[in-house]
Amino acid sequence: MQYFAHHTVVIDENCSIGDGTKIWHFSHIMTGAIIGRFCNLGQNVVIERKVVLGENVRIQNNVSVYEGVICEDDVFIGPSVVLTNVVNPRSAISRKHEFKTTLIKRGATIGANATIICGNEIGEFAFIGAGAVVTKSVAPYALIIGNPGIQKGWMSEYGHKLEFDITNTAVCYESGQIYLLENNSVKRIS
Repeated sequence: MQYFAHHTVVIDENCSIGDGTKIWHFSHIMTGAIIGRFCNLGQNVVIERKVVLGENVRIQNNVSVYEGVICEDDVFIGPSVVLTNVVNPRSAISRKHEFKTTLIKRGATIGANATIICGNEIGEFAFIGAGAVVTKSVAPYALIIGNPGIQKGWMSEYGHKLEFDITNTAVCYESGQIYLLENNSVKRIS
């Protein structure tokens, strides 16, 4: 098995692209990028050097993933999401030595047009709503909306809002998975 790249894609030398990955129209993969197996990169996606994408990462149209971004397995990045890598950019001042790492943990979703300020971690299975602006790290399973992004609840691994009962447990109606809320953090217990 190999990867698929549309004939309009530019792939620089010394990239690693996993089997089963699909890269669509007008995208650019830069030297040193590492892309896992079974990823899907939409139209007009740029993956800069030293970016690491795990397996089964989905990046929708018009997203630039800059150096310093690491996506673990099963991450979804919606259309036109903005990922940054410098806190205080200036055109006339080179700050390449100041790139901040942004870690997007396994199973996280980032909705369309959201902005992720660099240097933060998006926790496992967190859900960033469309248009949200994330200015600080996000807990696993957290639902973040708005500008600036604030937490408005918790999400299941299947992407459904969790409603906790008086015992601080919630059940995902689609999967039947059970979650526990303790000390302002959520974990799946079955």
